[in-house]
Amino acid sequence: MFEILNHFKKKYQPLTKDGLRFDGLSLIDVKRKKHVIMISKPFVFDNRKLPKSYDGLAIKAKIEGGLPEEFNVDARKEYIWAPQRFEKFVDRCSDEIRKKFKQPDMSRTDMLDALAFGNFADHKKKCKELLSEGKIPPLSLN
Repeated sequence: MFEILNHFKKKYQPLTKDGLRFDGLSLIDVKRKKHVIMISKPFVFDNRKLPKSYDGLAIKAKIEGGLPEEFNVDARKEYIWAPQRFEKFVDRCSDEIRKKFKQPDMSRTDMLDALAFGNFADHKKKCKELLSEGKIPPLSLN
């Protein structure tokens, strides 16, 4: 397993210049002996550059640093990763996002994909399903 982690680190080392940090392996399910690769990254990070899993190990990321104002909510009452929050943030900060990614012609769709876990349309669809199942609270944008 450490060999997989070392290969992952070597392959994605260039992303450290964008704020990626390798936190190591973590055991998340003792009974099933399920391990994951833990990483940290800033909120404004191009998630399309990272896989969801690597050589059979899921990738779990945590946000390092602060969140934009659109995401500063009480997570017990509101779903922090609601698609509308990403849209509001991108609409408010598109110039800064383009600058951070060094892509002056980056489209709104590309920014949403980059920030919302790699695929905004999939994220939005999943959120609608979770909302209809009552697994996440309704959105309240104040």
